[in-house]
Amino acid sequence: MDQFRKRFDRLTWPEASKAASRPGATVIWPFGACEQHGPHLPLSTDAVFADGILDLVLSELDPALPIWRLPCQAIGFSPEHQNFPGTLSLSVPLLLDLVDQVGTQLAALGVQRLVLFNAHGGQIGLLQVAARQLRACCPSLAVLPCFLWSGVEGLAELLPEQELAHGLHAGQAETSLMLHMAPDLVGSARPVDGRPAKGSAQEPPEGWSLEGAAPCAWLTDDLSATGVIGDARQASADLGRCLQDRLINHWQERFLALLASDWPPTQSLFPQPSQSPPRS
Repeated sequence: MDQFRKRFDRLTWPEASKAASRPGATVIWPFGACEQHGPHLPLSTDAVFADGILDLVLSELDPALPIWRLPCQAIGFSPEHQNFPGTLSLSVPLLLDLVDQVGTQLAALGVQRLVLFNAHGGQIGLLQVAARQLRACCPSLAVLPCFLWSGVEGLAELLPEQELAHGLHAGQAETSLMLHMAPDLVGSARPVDGRPAKGSAQEPPEGWSLEGAAPCAWLTDDLSATGVIGDARQASADLGRCLQDRLINHWQERFLALLASDWPPTQSLFPQPSQSPPRS
């Protein structure tokens, strides 16, 4: 398949108009970040993953399906990493406005679904807020904020329990995936950092964690001298290939299921009460 035919920005305006008017027209917008990823991974790590995995997913779908992608938004919301050089972060209002403006224009064109395909964990909540705000402003547009790693089956078979729970940034998983996808961008260091020792003052109390059901708003330099939160020592390109396969299979299944459905609904299932003028 000509990969560029799934790039919305590579269409001509008549092609874009025709694409957006198709039943179920769905646009995927990948989101990354420009932020430190330790001494061994590039600032663009999240953008590389969002961009590359999405291209691989779309390349194996039927080219006749009404699904296209936007260029990657490669700078995001990264205040937790700002004390490390190289990190660039957009403000909350700017990112909210960006999603609102782009989404509003896609809705006006006739696009029915916009998927925010995000690979940066630090902006999950913000993109959920942006999606809800856009949905409220554009009743005809379904908005789906997704995280690259969320719900992917089989990760527990590939990664040790400690890394699944605490390898939040530039650890075994991200280092391995980059070794497979773009090995020339990976440095020689394999750091382990940011994981509190058992019984130390930095270990969360029972029921609390850095992320999860009862999280905290951590900053990277609260936890790590290198910018890494996890253990990259056992990273390998072979593991990266297995992780890539799981990610591709997961998102192919999700997009195919979405395109075969009329979900999510964009018309209210319940009539709203009419607004009567106040009595004088």
